[in-house]
Amino acid sequence: MGYRLGVDVGGTFTDLLLFNDETGAFWRHKTPSTPHDSSEGILNGVDAIMKEADAAPSEIEYFLHGTTVATNAVLEGKGAKVGLIVTEGYRDVMQIARSFVPGGLAAWIVWPKPQPLAHLEDTIDVPGRMGADGAEVRPLDEDAVRAALRKLKGQGIEALTVSLINAYVNGAHEARIGEIAAEELPEVPISLSHEVLPEMQEYERTLSTVANAAVRPIVGNYVSNLRERLEKEGLQGKLSLLRSDGGLMSSQKAEEHPVNILMSGPAGGVTGALWVAKNAGLKNILTLDVGGTSTDVALIEGLEPRRQRTTEVGHLSVRASALDVKTVGAGGGSIAHVPELTKALRVGPESAGAVPGPVAYGKGGDVPTVTDANVVLGYLPEDLLGGSFQLDREGAKKAVQTVADALGVGLMEAARGIIDIVNENMFGALRMISVQQGYDPREFALMGFGGAGPLHVNAVARLMDSWPAVSPVSPGVLCALGDATTRMRTETARSFSKLAKDTDVSELIAVLEEMKSQTRSELLADGVPESAVTSEFEVDVRYAGQAFEVPLTIDADLLKKDGIEGILARFDEEHLRLFTFNMDTPHEIVNLRAVAMGEAPALPANQLPKGNGDPSDAKIRDHTMWMDGEERAGAIYDRAKLKQGDKIPGPAIITEMDSTTLVENGCTATVDAVGNILINLSGKA
Repeated sequence: MGYRLGVDVGGTFTDLLLFNDETGAFWRHKTPSTPHDSSEGILNGVDAIMKEADAAPSEIEYFLHGTTVATNAVLEGKGAKVGLIVTEGYRDVMQIARSFVPGGLAAWIVWPKPQPLAHLEDTIDVPGRMGADGAEVRPLDEDAVRAALRKLKGQGIEALTVSLINAYVNGAHEARIGEIAAEELPEVPISLSHEVLPEMQEYERTLSTVANAAVRPIVGNYVSNLRERLEKEGLQGKLSLLRSDGGLMSSQKAEEHPVNILMSGPAGGVTGALWVAKNAGLKNILTLDVGGTSTDVALIEGLEPRRQRTTEVGHLSVRASALDVKTVGAGGGSIAHVPELTKALRVGPESAGAVPGPVAYGKGGDVPTVTDANVVLGYLPEDLLGGSFQLDREGAKKAVQTVADALGVGLMEAARGIIDIVNENMFGALRMISVQQGYDPREFALMGFGGAGPLHVNAVARLMDSWPAVSPVSPGVLCALGDATTRMRTETARSFSKLAKDTDVSELIAVLEEMKSQTRSELLADGVPESAVTSEFEVDVRYAGQAFEVPLTIDADLLKKDGIEGILARFDEEHLRLFTFNMDTPHEIVNLRAVAMGEAPALPANQLPKGNGDPSDAKIRDHTMWMDGEERAGAIYDRAKLKQGDKIPGPAIITEMDSTTLVENGCTATVDAVGNILINLSGKA
């Protein structure tokens, strides 16, 4: 029997989800993360979940993994020391950068520029030059290259980047430097810009390649260490990692091109939400992934998650496809405080994290957090995880009382104030990915997951007017489910840079076909069967003279049928949606991309037994909670005992192993055929 194991490593917990490919049965497990060496927590989880399923690790065919190891290396400034070789005269390419100052002007008159990932003293320019047409202007000075490499070796570099001007049209000089570097620095990983990102704009190309080099030793060590330890446990299946764009890549590819897994963590939640949406019959979804420290939000339209051409981590913005995920510092552990100066309640972005955590966890936390406010209001019952985890409600009350005293209001008003503010923060992030990008949130359902998503999803759906509010099956481990239900993906890019009126369709198709065969062969080499590979193309178009291009998805058949005009008409339509105007300027085709994908696994969702709509068999006890300004009578239900068609009137709490769902006053929850909880305003349900 074949199993797929999805593993998602978060800051607080490592989540595992084991899927039996044949029966659709699944097991889930949460184990504390081990930040000093993530593989330790992963192996603890693997042992536990395989015992539960009564199976051996050797039966796992696919080990699918979302990780924040590359993200954290960048955020914490722990990347490798990178040496950079550039074309003569371009030594300052990283320092000059793009003249982009973040934020509104008034707030950023003084903006200390972040230190580039490759320092100036570790950057050396060498003679040799390619022209923009790809012809050699000056030969490469190999003696200068050897001298540069020896100097960098003496400076103790841990990774090497080569990024020469115009290498995107002809990478011969870069390839030669790579060969010499392999002789001079045999132990150092080498990243060449024409392999990582063959696109024009030398700053973006250099930055992306340097970022790739900076995280390469860390990701390489992590992946090879994990692979060895899993093999020792008897695991012979394939190890794949989740890319930032929601596809999978083999662990070997991830070691070479880790720039593609910078946003691997949040991508798991979006791909998991996609699987749930398909089974629940929903097409448009806004996702609300609430963890301990932060909330990630994304938009899925027509079962297609919105992607973007850049991956942003902290100050770093690199050219690598990623799902369009926005993050705000609002999570279950976010700390509530009242600054002396303003006397106005603030929540986050500081978090109590896993240690010491919220006061209610009884692990030594002493500052009030969002979780404590939920406990005080009665939204989080004291006995979580089936009674194995007791919450300290009295401690939480004491902590929240400090906020109440500072504001001069009652305990319950203060607690509800904390929840209202954190919900507004989540609402703000959701507006950024919907309203501000031309989407109407009323046309979307809102899906809450992660440890605390289902607690907040009902209230945030009210703010957005996005119904139903969805609490998916196993919301706490949905990222791991996403890792287990996605497919292999690879892409390649190339700059084209021609005015549309000077471009012949056949010329465009020839380049795309060549890129298609390159990406297909990469997947075939990773063991994806020929029949399972599908390809799609993207083209970046802009008005000539603009600095901003719009990516469009195209296919070769449509291109043959509609010609270049078809692409331009689509561009005008998209430009109008994004910016509300069009221009009479000629169009320019800037970049081309080919994407190859494997087959998505047809993992079934288990149907629940049918009920008669009455959830009383699942009721644990009556329970009062504070809602809409007063104490209200409600009840607590056990999610595992709910049947399809059960209707639960709010206010109510539905508990399960890895999460708690809150149904608010004036709303009704319905259980669908596969066990998702759909919450609507009463009367609309």
